[in-house]
Amino acid sequence: MPPHVFADRPAGQPPERGPVDALISQTRRLLGDVDAVRRESVSDETNPEARWQRALYELAVHQLSDLDRHLAQLRDGPTTRAALPEQRAVTGAQPGSLLSRVGSAEWNLLTDEARWSGELYRILGRDPAAPALTLDELPAVVHADDQSKLTAMVTDCLIDGKPMDGEFRVVRPDESVRTVHMMGEPVLDADGSTAAMWAVVRDVSELRRSQRAVSETRDSLQRQRHIAQTEHRLAVELQEAVLPPWRGSLRLPHDGPGGLDVAARHLPSSTGAPRGGDWFDALELPGGQTLLTVGGLTGHGVAVTSAMAMVLGAVRGMALCGTPPDELLGRLDHLLTASAQPDLASALCCRYDPAARTLAWAQAGHPAPLLFRDGTGRALTPPEETLRSGDVLLLHTGGLTPRHAGPATDRLLALAPRLSAAQDAHDGVRAVLDEFAADEREDDACVLIARIDT
Repeated sequence: MPPHVFADRPAGQPPERGPVDALISQTRRLLGDVDAVRRESVSDETNPEARWQRALYELAVHQLSDLDRHLAQLRDGPTTRAALPEQRAVTGAQPGSLLSRVGSAEWNLLTDEARWSGELYRILGRDPAAPALTLDELPAVVHADDQSKLTAMVTDCLIDGKPMDGEFRVVRPDESVRTVHMMGEPVLDADGSTAAMWAVVRDVSELRRSQRAVSETRDSLQRQRHIAQTEHRLAVELQEAVLPPWRGSLRLPHDGPGGLDVAARHLPSSTGAPRGGDWFDALELPGGQTLLTVGGLTGHGVAVTSAMAMVLGAVRGMALCGTPPDELLGRLDHLLTASAQPDLASALCCRYDPAARTLAWAQAGHPAPLLFRDGTGRALTPPEETLRSGDVLLLHTGGLTPRHAGPATDRLLALAPRLSAAQDAHDGVRAVLDEFAADEREDDACVLIARIDT
């Protein structure tokens, strides 16, 4: 320890204990609180956010431990090899404890004598009975890649009088590698020449490990977020490309009485969750009939959205071939199972015949179509329903409401007066959007409304 550090007190006397002890007490209380939170934190190795938070807790513990150690050494004064047993008796410091991570050394350039504290011997893994290494011998324990760094630090200190402050790796006799931080200054004699050099050597291996863990988990979290953002954007673009391109109302078939005025809307999750595999579709079939379908696949992301394109193609193909709704859904489930695609979460398939004004439909784990007529609403019973002019059909997927809120059927049926009075299908969709706009949807949802023309 340089003689000028505590110039306001007699040499060898430790600093006053009162203020330092108070700081130590405060540091240890804070260390205990942080460590308790760290121990109680959930360790979920599959969650980048959890890994990052835990790494930050560990880094904070190391930083506070270092502060506690430095304050304790400030209170107890410099430690020499001869004083080590006495200090251990007072402080309870044991090899591997906080106090054992900081050592000190002094090299006398006039006598070529070196003095090390006991802590420095432990940091470097050397026998305390062996003589301390001289400055010329010190590079022998330093990692080969860092020896030039140490040489430059010592040279600048001895020749140019610059303080030392740097890190390098040391290789211990058991071949383990530790990272140390050395700080020191030259000691000048009466004529201003460098007579000695002192240094404090701190083992920062665990601290640097914690810092690397924080950095790595932060980088991993940022990469995961970037990947998630990219996948979300691709899923949105793919879903917009796959779902029917029409906006507003669509008339099916394009001419003739008893046709359908159709409008639909896809509602993304309000929580920012990845896009799912929900779809809607309306298609004119041979003979003037119309296909109406909504449904969803399990899972989220680009893969599910891509599979949705295959599902819509398969549904359209089977419907164009005249496959009845119940048979169509059975074949669709078989197709998904055979092709290792995401599972079918639910689906609803309707076939409307304008000539007979009948709706044939089938469901697979899906809410039934809702029929609104004369200001009231009800759920349809399979497999067929006869419709009238002015009737409004509503098809939807299950994500309209949060999972804990249960099915949306009751709230939709309560919209009967407005839906029955809707001027067109697009106006009906707006009524549904108004009702569910404030809901925190955890998943995607689709709404399709068809109004029977006169």
